[in-house]
Amino acid sequence: MAQKLSDEELRHLYSWVDKIPLSRPKRHITRDFSDGVMTAEVVKHFFPKLVDLHNYAPANSRPQKLSNWRVLNRKVFSKLNFNVPEETVNKIIICSPGVIEPVLCALNEKIDIKLEQTKSNALESEFSDPRKFGKNYTELHQSGVIHLRGDGMKKELSRFSNSHMQHMLQFQTDMDPIVLMSLQEKEQAVMALQETVEVLQLKVNKLEHLLHLKDMRIEELTQHLESCRASGDRN
Repeated sequence: MAQKLSDEELRHLYSWVDKIPLSRPKRHITRDFSDGVMTAEVVKHFFPKLVDLHNYAPANSRPQKLSNWRVLNRKVFSKLNFNVPEETVNKIIICSPGVIEPVLCALNEKIDIKLEQTKSNALESEFSDPRKFGKNYTELHQSGVIHLRGDGMKKELSRFSNSHMQHMLQFQTDMDPIVLMSLQEKEQAVMALQETVEVLQLKVNKLEHLLHLKDMRIEELTQHLESCRASGDRN
């Protein structure tokens, strides 16, 4: 968590934080996040029920800052499978340069993962409840939609929405208007789920891109280390 971030990672982090409405003006990230309050607000922005802001008091004193971060670790970060070590917290609360950025970057990744899990669970719940699909639940189950993930789900949803549902609406114009309206609502629901899957895929692509950037950085540092060793051997 203490590793130095690349310029690309820092730009992504600052852009991410700038999009989040916070209670105080953003001036200097090292000081802004030292007492943990704005960090709590970041998490609350994405998971309102996970954070009670009354537990975090704006502070300049070291004891109150430390208390805020300990509450964050215990009550909030633990639910994101995340933890900020005490040693790192001590550096954050005294505004040590370059410490808060890797913490926020790691928190960003944990939040993205939690959001994906939440949306995935919502999709499973939507497809697993036969009352929400009526007679079409059997068709969804037999088509394998409720067991798919990622591109597979997106393709199956697209096939189901664009082929099956449209076919029914096109050739059954003499059906009861109430039934027809219900089918149209279900088609819209399937299309909304398809859009959700596409959003999740974009997040996966972003994480893969960040991982690629980290791999490139590791390779650069490894080459630099080998070059330094070679120079030392020659000397």
